Amino acid sequence: MSKPQGQGKPGGARTRTVLALSLLIAGCGTMRTTDTTRTATEQLLISHSIDDSVSRLDFRMLAGRRVYFDAQYLDGVVDKGYLISSLRQQLLAGGCLLQEDRKKATYVVEARAGSVGTDNNGMLIGVPQMSIPAVMPGIPGMMIPEIALAKKSNRRAVAKVAVFAYNRISGEPIWQSGTVEAASSQRNSWLCGAGPFQRGSLHRGTEFDDRHIVVPGLDRPGREPNLAVVGATDPAIWKSGPLPDGDEDAAKTKTAKKDAPPGKSKIIPASHQSSAEADEKSE
Repeated sequence: MSKPQGQGKPGGARTRTVLALSLLIAGCGTMRTTDTTRTATEQLLISHSIDDSVSRLDFRMLAGRRVYFDAQYLDGVVDKGYLISSLRQQLLAGGCLLQEDRKKATYVVEARAGSVGTDNNGMLIGVPQMSIPAVMPGIPGMMIPEIALAKKSNRRAVAKVAVFAYNRISGEPIWQSGTVEAASSQRNSWLCGAGPFQRGSLHRGTEFDDRHIVVPGLDRPGREPNLAVVGATDPAIWKSGPLPDGDEDAAKTKTAKKDAPPGKSKIIPASHQSSAEADEKSE
């Protein structure tokens, strides 16, 4: 008995329809990415070492004094703008009254940098990548890929700064910090092709694939930083309550500072609330 014409397997037509639709909706997309001239890791290592070194400088002996910051000897230093701004911030943290005009200041603070830069080194246990030259005409040379049983690379940034102060009018020396040096590092390790396992100043213990892992014997609590006043990266509020916003208020504030004896600057945590703010919230 013959099958009626026009009746076939329903699955075949359905398959052809799915294939046709998939061809219509198929496509591809591309994304254009660019990289900066300097890597983010290099910039973070340098800024981290600058933060550590500047945070150790103590300018509290110049608290309440009009100070001009002389940055002319920092020309040519890597990340000069970040270093200068960090030093100015630390001067304010110590209670100094920064002056933009040198002639209006009583004291001058001068800074220099002995080193702001990075270096790196590495070690490989295995076969390094090498090229074998052609030994016979017509047969090109070949490249042997790197075969690493264990591998590590170390990157380090060092910031070495020194600051001193003198009386602008008399030229009398007032204070010098001595050289303050701080280093930050990053260590990447590979074991039998797996990695990198990252450790260093930019990571919390050991990290793999952006995840924190605990390595017994290696992950130890770090030492407390030696800060002069407050860390350059820590939030702080220097004055609570309403701030002056006008010539009259500024004059009152200036008069009050002039009458008050010089002393240590007061640090108020960023989460602190003034009594006026607390009363407004309670109402």
